Amino acid sequence: MMMKILSVVLAVMVTLLVVIAPIPMVKAMSAKQCKEERAQLVNECRPVIYGQDPSNNCCQRVRVLHVECMCPYVTPKFAKLINLARTAKQIRSCGRNIPHNFKCGSQYT
Repeated sequence: MMMKILSVVLAVMVTLLVVIAPIPMVKAMSAKQCKEERAQLVNECRPVIYGQDPSNNCCQRVRVLHVECMCPYVTPKFAKLINLARTAKQIRSCGRNIPHNFKCGSQYT
């Protein structure tokens, strides 16, 4: 049961990032930094799994997230599990722009 919950949490986390536009970076993120950033996103955005709108803290994480930390998790198998239209709406409601034809992992918006 715990593994299923963790899988759903990861799914929501990646869902939020599928259609997020990249933020220009000064330097590349380390693997450790990416892992910490993903963990923060999961913690702040967990209620989204249960159909709630993103909280202010969740939106803050979405706005500062580095897509290079998340896009590798967006596989065709994962993409079948998510609702891209709902995800895009939630991301936009957080104030993050999504460019036309943006590609993250295996998905385009």
